Amino acid sequence: MLTPAVSAGWTIGIILGAVVIVVAAVIVIVVLFLAFEIVKQARTAESAVDLVRQQTTELHGIGQINDSGVRILHAARALRKVAVGK
Repeated sequence: MLTPAVSAGWTIGIILGAVVIVVAAVIVIVVLFLAFEIVKQARTAESAVDLVRQQTTELHGIGQINDSGVRILHAARALRKVAVGK
């Protein structure tokens, strides 16, 4: 026959075990819910990135325009050196 103290110990242990399992299950459910929210936000961000990519495609001939700008800048600096005498 079990004494009341031993019987109470088992009862407390089972209750604590059940509480731990319930808390762990709640944590897992919350993590899964947050994961699904992250997936939804990632899909939204991905579509936004595609839209930005479409809107910022390279301009035709931008490389040649940049090269011309650099040449003009170098020529202006050379002219300034001649004009100032440095």
